Amino acid sequence: MRGHIRQFRDLDVWQAGMDLAVLTYGLTAKLPPDERFGLSSQMRRAAISIPTNVAEGHAFRTRPRAYRRYVRIALGSFAELETQVELTMRLQMLSEESLKPMQHQLKRTGQLLHGLLRALRSIKDDNRD
Repeated sequence: MRGHIRQFRDLDVWQAGMDLAVLTYGLTAKLPPDERFGLSSQMRRAAISIPTNVAEGHAFRTRPRAYRRYVRIALGSFAELETQVELTMRLQMLSEESLKPMQHQLKRTGQLLHGLLRALRSIKDDNRD
């Protein structure tokens, strides 16, 4: 993160989540047509959920417990997407080579999400939740 964080768009984790969602849309467009309402839809929903929940959590930045809850939801969606990407590879729907940028972005986003959760755990709760 550079400078002062005023809005969720300033968070590296939100930006990484948005990049991950864009990559997900590109990859799911390459899935077989019969996966349009199956795996493709699930992957897109999970990917969208990550930056969405980071943004929602940031709205509660003065309430650490609430913020942590949204980050945990984002981490759950992250785990879903990671699993779904692995499944596309195992089912040979997408090549390992085509998934490399996605795997790199997954790793980066996961690290940032876990880092945000660690930082939020260090903040004392205000007991307003």
